[in-house]
This record gives sequence, C-alpha cells and structure tokens, in this order.
Amino acid sequence: MERRRRGMSLAVMAAFLVAATMPAPGEAALSPDYYKHSCPNLESIVREEVTKKKNETVVTIPATLRLFFHDCMVGGCNAAVLIASRNNDAEKDASDNMSLAGDGFDTVNRAKIAVERQCPGVVSCADILALTARDVVYLANGPYWRVELGRRDSLVSKASDVKGKLPDPDMHVKELAALFQKNKLSMVDLVALSGAHTVGFAHCSRFANRLYSYSSRTQTDPSFHKVYAEQLKQACPPDVGPTMAVNMDPVSPVTFDNLYYTNLVKGLGLFTSDQVLYTDEVTQPIVEKYAANQTAFFVDFVSAMIKVGRLGVMTGNDGEIRRVCTAFNH
Repeated sequence: MERRRRGMSLAVMAAFLVAATMPAPGEAALSPDYYKHSCPNLESIVREEVTKKKNETVVTIPATLRLFFHDCMVGGCNAAVLIASRNNDAEKDASDNMSLAGDGFDTVNRAKIAVERQCPGVVSCADILALTARDVVYLANGPYWRVELGRRDSLVSKASDVKGKLPDPDMHVKELAALFQKNKLSMVDLVALSGAHTVGFAHCSRFANRLYSYSSRTQTDPSFHKVYAEQLKQACPPDVGPTMAVNMDPVSPVTFDNLYYTNLVKGLGLFTSDQVLYTDEVTQPIVEKYAANQTAFFVDFVSAMIKVGRLGVMTGNDGEIRRVCTAFNH
C-alpha cells in the first residue's frame, strides 16, 4: 500500500511537470495515450516482461536505463542503438557503446516480441525502449511517470554518428554541461540524470586512472574518500582483468534512491564525472539539495527523463515501425 501511494503521488507530480514543459511542435504528437485504442494493454505487457527479466538479473535495471539514454543522446530517441549490423558498423558497435550490457537489449527485444503477439506492427521499438526505461526505474523503487508515446523507429544506424555525443567518465562539469546544452538540457537536468548512477556497475578500467595515475604529484585522486579508494584498489588491482566490475553506488546498488548524492558528499563518487558534480561550485548546491531531499531528486529526474524522451523524435509517417528491434524492415 505504501508503494502504491508513493507511486501515485509521484505520478501526480510528473503530470504537473509534463503540463509545465511545453513540447516543440514536432514533439506535440507524442502522448501517453497514443496507443490507447490501437494497443490498449501495451504498458501491462511491457511491465510484465520487464519484471520477468529483472527477476532473472538485477543488471536489467541499469542496462535498460543506460540503453535509453545512449539511444536518445545520439540522433534522438529512435531505437537506432538497437540495430544489429552484420558489418559491425551500427550505433551499438561504436566504441562508446561497447560497454552497453546485453541485458538491456534483451529486455527490449523480449518486450517487443510480447507486444507483437497482441499488437502486430503497431508499437515502435523506440516507444518500447522508453517504457522499459521507466519500468526499470519504478521496479527499483524509483519514481513513476507517464511516458509520452508516438515515436517512430529510425531507418539509419551508424557507429560514426556516436562520437562526441555521450558523456565520458573523465569529463568535468564544463564539458558535461556543453554536451547536455547541445540537447537543450540544463545543469539541473545534468545533475538529476547523473543520479541514474545510483544503480549499476562499472568496469575497473573506466576509473583506474583515478586510483593509479591521477597526476604527476599524486597517484590517487584526493577527492576520493581514503577508505573507499583503498577498497577499490583491492577490488581493482593494477593487473585486474577487463571483465572485473564494481557497483556504482557502494551503499544501495540495486535501489533507485538519492544515496548517489549522499555518496558524492562523502567522496564516494566512482567516476571523475560523478565526483566533480560535488567538487564544482556550480553543481554542488544541486547535489546537496538531492542528498537532503529524495523527493526533489525524483521530481527533477522525471522532468529530465521526459525531456530526454523528446530528443530528435520522428513521428507521423517518418521512419518506420520495425517488426523486430534489431533490424530494419527493408
């Protein structure tokens, strides 16, 4: 009962946020009720598949959420990242996407198959990806929001389109802000979306420089909490294999909450791009706000996710509705 009450209250807040954020003309075709008549059971079908997958492995949560972000930040929310190319030249084959976990792709593909059984040729892979991203957040005790629907799937997917469009673990606030501003995402959106790192894991190679080669003067990044740095060195020795990974959030790694920000205040940020959100005076007040108020984080995260979901969308007769998410219809 408590969870339902929380979900309902956050859904109400999300509704206000949608109303307050006026979409551009091309985005106005999106609507949470887009499939109300053509596929009325869509959300329950997707939720069932996501729940099954999440119960098999909790990696489903961060993998699916990250997949949505990587898709939308490169050319828009059009499911281009889902295409499997025989020549290994699609978006998913770009170096910046090689770390995307297979469980995210599997989640979307399973949901698509289930949806096609009841509503063949109706629902885009881009919309299914957006729904699965919302569902994994909610199933991890995060906020719920109504997902705007009506996207079409891309007809192109190129690895060469990816470079320079995704955040890097070594980026600082100015670099991150410039990247987000290109997509009309604010500093608040940047900090709120970074909160997705409250779930998931990272391979040691992604942050080893902070442990062993930070600068000519000091081996280890001094912004690390000293005990945490030593724990990471034990988990990730210099000669560790490429598959070794650690949790992004060392406190509650499978729960979507605000502890990510509490961790940053304590020096427990794993990536440079995480910890600088607290050490930079521009973003520090936002981090402190979220660390003290989970509801504030949830509200801003929902708002940012809605904005991300509107990036570069194709609607109407543009693009296509793929029969399978991994291949174009033609």
